[in-house]
Amino acid sequence: MGGGPKKSEHLLVILPFDPPNAIFDRIRRNHPHIKITFHQLLFSDVPWRARSQVPPEIFQDATFLITLSALPPSSKDCPNLELIHFTSAGTNHIADSPIYTNTKIPLTTSSGIHGPQIAEWVLMTMLTSSHHFALLHKWQNNHRWGQDDQSGIGLLRNLHDKVGQRLGVLGYGSIGRQVGNVAKAMGMDVIAYTARPRTTPESKHDTGFIVPGTGDPEGKIPNAWYSGTDKKDLHHFLAQDIDHLLVSVPLTKETTHLLSEEEFGILSKRNAFVTNISRGPIIDQPALIAALKAYDAHTASMTDGQGGFAVAPEADMKADTSIPGLKGAALDVTDPEPLPKDDPLWDAPNCIVTPHISGLGSAYVDRCFQVFEVNLERREKGERLINVVDRERGY
Repeated sequence: MGGGPKKSEHLLVILPFDPPNAIFDRIRRNHPHIKITFHQLLFSDVPWRARSQVPPEIFQDATFLITLSALPPSSKDCPNLELIHFTSAGTNHIADSPIYTNTKIPLTTSSGIHGPQIAEWVLMTMLTSSHHFALLHKWQNNHRWGQDDQSGIGLLRNLHDKVGQRLGVLGYGSIGRQVGNVAKAMGMDVIAYTARPRTTPESKHDTGFIVPGTGDPEGKIPNAWYSGTDKKDLHHFLAQDIDHLLVSVPLTKETTHLLSEEEFGILSKRNAFVTNISRGPIIDQPALIAALKAYDAHTASMTDGQGGFAVAPEADMKADTSIPGLKGAALDVTDPEPLPKDDPLWDAPNCIVTPHISGLGSAYVDRCFQVFEVNLERREKGERLINVVDRERGY
């Protein structure tokens, strides 16, 4: 190729926050031929539309678009658009848009940037539940030295640390890999489940964006790897004595209500703790609530009447497969969102609910743009892009 100046290209950025000028300066330094236009747009009720309409002409000469959800109305409005990069990990929120369904414009996501922050949320909620942090915080708020609370002390004496417990990762992508990384450091046994078989060392590699020093780039952490796309395969995985299940699969038609009454029944073998950081509709919420209530009702009947348990809840309960239900759940995603104030999920026993915030943090925006910048470099070298959406698979 010749060494002349590169042709001018236009990056259009439409996001619901102030312009990240330091990042724009970095892009201009590394790619001086790229013009950058920023348009601030608040969140939309219909994600790929806008409350205040983006002028259609703004898309006309754009070469690249970085967006959370705002998209051109149709392909004729963006004749020069060669790449759309989303600041989200998935694209299910725009899957009904004309750009998604009627064009072949490459779409990339920010998958891979969320691992560190979400993994911390996963472990935080897991430990908050198992170490009865709500009780400890209540003691502090009441200025109470809790040693005189026999009921509370009974709970704490019977808690089990994570060493030797099994984490099942349903969807071993970037987030699942970082959770597996941290969990293994705590002494947990990690097993993984993916839709496609990973039978060779190369097939287990993470080929997407990786925050340096995190995750499981070579796929060596799981002690066992399961795969499949039907219920039989899923049930075989869930039956592997899982103590903690992390749900981190993308939302598609096939994964909607992937976990329901039958699946929670299998997980009841170990009275598993379920964490969902993916999308709310993957879980059948009424079935989850029923499983949490079943465990809560049974354990309530096992107290000894003197502030403790008649049996140790972590050890003896696992040995007794007749005990129904799930010991707890942590959900950063719900169905619907926002969760209505009168939804029974709010009051489900041993259930932590947060408002889809596990991935937020000060590094979020910069890492979103890092993925785009990696792909700019790859594009200029004629290399394959990372984090490209497969429209047929839905992610």
